[in-house]
Amino acid sequence: MQYFKVTVNGKVYEVSVEEVAPGNTSANMAPPVTSAAPQVSAPNPAPAAAPVSPEIAAGEQVVPAPLGGTILQIDVKPGDQVTKGQVLLTLEALKMENEIVAPDNGTVGQIFVNPKDAVNTGDPLLSLRS
Repeated sequence: MQYFKVTVNGKVYEVSVEEVAPGNTSANMAPPVTSAAPQVSAPNPAPAAAPVSPEIAAGEQVVPAPLGGTILQIDVKPGDQVTKGQVLLTLEALKMENEIVAPDNGTVGQIFVNPKDAVNTGDPLLSLRS
């Protein structure tokens, strides 16, 4: 059996090498000479909250987020009359401001987001009553 000291990244290890058969060797590595800090495992992640589906009244339609991003501003409030193409809110995505417009004429029902909220594609932003 042969013994060696090997330094890896500034840490010294003692290694013993034993010849098993000509041409074949196995190596046993002793623990490092220097003491290492104890390993700390990461805490378990909290379980994800179940998605909340908004309560939609009959005759209302949901305006979904066309892409993921952050809500910058909301230009309407519940009860506002809006026309097709009117800006409802502004969503920042990919460092660009995207105006979300009314798909039809109607009245703003519920608003499901607030400024600075992060949204994913398809998340409900607000509802419109025809």
